[in-house]
Amino acid sequence: MKFRELSVEGAWEITPQQHGDPRGLFMEWYRFDHLAEVVGHPLRMAQGNLSVSAKDVVRGIHFADVPPGQAKYVTCVRGAVLDVIVDIRVGSPTFGRWEFVRLDDVDRRAVYISEGLGHGFCALTDDATLSYVCSETYNPTGEHSVHPLDPDLAIDWPADVPQLSARDAAAPSLAEARESGLLPDYQECLRYRQSLRDS
Repeated sequence: MKFRELSVEGAWEITPQQHGDPRGLFMEWYRFDHLAEVVGHPLRMAQGNLSVSAKDVVRGIHFADVPPGQAKYVTCVRGAVLDVIVDIRVGSPTFGRWEFVRLDDVDRRAVYISEGLGHGFCALTDDATLSYVCSETYNPTGEHSVHPLDPDLAIDWPADVPQLSARDAAAPSLAEARESGLLPDYQECLRYRQSLRDS
């Protein structure tokens, strides 16, 4: 497994080593010990999700209140997506920056997204299927969105006509979410992550 820290602090790309022969292949897509060594603490696996999307569907930008937030370990088991991580933490030196990683069923990369970061993706194929584990269970009162087509973010989604859910289409811009106090605080996110390391 190879880990590459992304330009958004608190996010990593993980490339597994695949072992194949004429029968098929085998790989470790997740190792708690390797991840913990890189991020500084184990990932608490509280919930597992499967998401299937048609081509050009854009989901996100989603995030959760910190604490506790919701860290995610995401991989694509069928098709391909462009996975996007956005720094929405007020006070972060990279606030408003985003980075993408292609996740597909060929290279079988994964991404780890720390608490407080925004997450979204665009399906590049029909039946694009993401499998991901989360550090906390779904909390409808603590889950939020930023509009994925916010011109200030200017995310270069690879879809001529992005298909959004009603929830995401009605989401506030990054500036509106910041003004309303909805966004996570960078220092609070760092303190929470330190508490995980200390526990």
